[in-house]
Amino acid sequence: MKAFVMHDIDVQTLMKALDECKGDVMLITEEGDHFNLKSKLSQITGIMKLIEGGIVCNAKIYCSDPDDEALLFRLNLFGTIEEIED
Repeated sequence: MKAFVMHDIDVQTLMKALDECKGDVMLITEEGDHFNLKSKLSQITGIMKLIEGGIVCNAKIYCSDPDDEALLFRLNLFGTIEEIED
């Protein structure tokens, strides 16, 4: 399974990006917990796990759709999901 590490992410922007994703998006914590972030309940639980004790923890993201992976990777790298017009 290919995954990338999420860090210092704006939760509200992440939730918007997840709504745009077409395939499954899994959040994998350092403890090995897996949350399918396409489910709103799992989003809430996963986000709470990410922000334990007021500290944003690192977590890995796995996407079943390569376009979703590109979208979330850009969000992770640049902090935005906006497309730039040519």
